[in-house]
Amino acid sequence: MPEPNQTTSKTFAVVIMAAGKGTRLKSKRAKVLHEIGGRPLLGHVIEAAKKILPATDIFVVVGYQAEAVCAAVASTCVKFVPQFDQRGTGHAIMCAREHVEGYQHILVLSGDVPLIRPETIAGLCDFHLSSKSAMTVLTAEPPDPEGYGRVVRAGGDRVKAIIEQKALSNSQTKLREINSGIYAFATRLLFAHIDRLKTDNVHGEFYLTDMAALLVKAKEKVVATKAADAHEVLGANTMAELASLDASLRARKCSELMAAGVAIYRPETCMIDSEVNIGSDTIVEPFVQILGKTKIGSDCRIRSFSVISNSQLADGVTVRPGCIIDQSQVAAGALLGPYSHLRPGSEIGEGAHVGNFVETKQARLGRGAKANHLTYLGDAEIGAGVNVGAGTITCNYDGERKHRTVIEDGAFIGSDSTLVAPVRVGKDAYIAAGSTITDDVPAEALALGRARQATKEGWSKRRKERKATGD
Repeated sequence: MPEPNQTTSKTFAVVIMAAGKGTRLKSKRAKVLHEIGGRPLLGHVIEAAKKILPATDIFVVVGYQAEAVCAAVASTCVKFVPQFDQRGTGHAIMCAREHVEGYQHILVLSGDVPLIRPETIAGLCDFHLSSKSAMTVLTAEPPDPEGYGRVVRAGGDRVKAIIEQKALSNSQTKLREINSGIYAFATRLLFAHIDRLKTDNVHGEFYLTDMAALLVKAKEKVVATKAADAHEVLGANTMAELASLDASLRARKCSELMAAGVAIYRPETCMIDSEVNIGSDTIVEPFVQILGKTKIGSDCRIRSFSVISNSQLADGVTVRPGCIIDQSQVAAGALLGPYSHLRPGSEIGEGAHVGNFVETKQARLGRGAKANHLTYLGDAEIGAGVNVGAGTITCNYDGERKHRTVIEDGAFIGSDSTLVAPVRVGKDAYIAAGSTITDDVPAEALALGRARQATKEGWSKRRKERKATGD
């Protein structure tokens, strides 16, 4: 098989079946939209196929909730084929005929088989080409074949027929080898016989599986090759089975990361999505979630109960327990948490500290800046070396519009300060604790914005005396 994305033009087309509803899931959503590993089932299949063939040669047959399905995987740049009336897998290929009949061979994948590996797809294509067959069936022998069609062999690699579960005779139920629903076809021979498919079955549909018997009857060669791992060709028809696939995919991801030098303590407790990238010598503690397209550098430590999604963390970042980081960027050596919340658009500079119960949103902290306690920094530009005291708030919203706060390098913001945006605090300026700042503060100035303290001697004693006498 050629290297990924280097297949000779017009040799293979991929057709992915994604038109069905998936009624057994008891869900309103199309089956292929359900997610495992942080990505729709269909997305996993497409990504595996794209490692073998370019997106321009991949055709996804859509039907039920077609618009939503197309939107969910639009970024993959594959092509879509409508199947307006879902009349079975054979009918899906009929719908795709005009798009793929110019290719020499067709690879058929199922949009709800997310664990399929590129190596398995490549192996199927290799076997199909070397055997010079009209149809090649990928099979497997799972521990429990119940619910799957069985492959009836004629001897050796040769296939006699594929029998759906409901059509099995008593003797055929003993067969262990299942049909995965993944095939390779010689295009010319497929379309020479596909119009002979009939709908005389339980569901009144055109079954692509019936092509095996049709081609055998026409004296064409139909063969089977068995997947090395039966688990990777299994689909999901219940929510429990979806959960099982999700667990398998995440276990595979953790194994890949650990093989690349990432230390994951108790990997069975961690939720790491399939598109996550983590550098070597990073430590991931138990009960961590790393989601979406998050990228984490080397020598980081992600402590327990943190949730990181679609964010980038550079080398040497420490994330203390319980942090939430979403669509944010963290530079090298930064220290976060515990219990920090970085909302979308946060940029934390090199060596900066964002500490206990600090929330940021659309905020940029410069190199070495610190906000260690109980602070909200929204729509803010925080310079290098700034110290933000406990309880500080940037008041960024006036009820109609958002406004920005700028704190220049080296400024010191005293505890419990309120900065009413838009406002700028100059370089090396000081804000006295407890101040409400509504005007710009010049560089190297001290700003106080609070009432003068008044002390009334003996007030508490007199109050007690009045209460005692009933006055």
